[in-house]
Amino acid sequence: MTIKLHRGDLPADFEAGASIAIDTETMGLRPARDKLCVVQISTGDGNAHIIQMDRSTYAAPCLKALLADAKVKKLFHFARFDIATLKLHLGVDTQNIYCTKIASRLTRTYTDRHGLKDLVRELLGIELDKQQQSSDWGAHVLTEQQKKYAGQDVLYLHELKARLDQMLEREGRTQIAQACFDFLPTRAALDLLGWPEEDVFAHA
Repeated sequence: MTIKLHRGDLPADFEAGASIAIDTETMGLRPARDKLCVVQISTGDGNAHIIQMDRSTYAAPCLKALLADAKVKKLFHFARFDIATLKLHLGVDTQNIYCTKIASRLTRTYTDRHGLKDLVRELLGIELDKQQQSSDWGAHVLTEQQKKYAGQDVLYLHELKARLDQMLEREGRTQIAQACFDFLPTRAALDLLGWPEEDVFAHA
């Protein structure tokens, strides 16, 4: 894996292709409180691009244009959080979303383990090191361990999608999965408006 670090934005000549894997690193898990620090991207070529955000402006026109490009599929693991924090901090509505966590929940009903580490271990036979998950992503200089961790979080999403797509088709759940992916921007908007856990469809 080659990791390329970018300050503030993607380069103008970045070529996404048909799909990109995306993840975010923040100062915590509350978007309204915890700032977006890092966005990592992979085109599925075995390499990762790490964007260290300028938290004073979040001026990243190339990244924003890519997120809003409906022709490019965006692969996430737990997209609900990522697209909410991208919306809040970058002011962009991410288009054409696929979430490996939702696909896992719809297919791997034999387990309650749907974290990225568990998914990569079972489907790809690879053990991920998650020690840097809770590190200081707001640091001015990222450590090599942080960059490696961030890169690994997007490195395998294309392979996972291929495996999960097969499982969705096998179980007859491709259409319901797509409906869930299409609903994610609304679910993220509800999170940002203050309904993070309440089921607005519930009777009581």
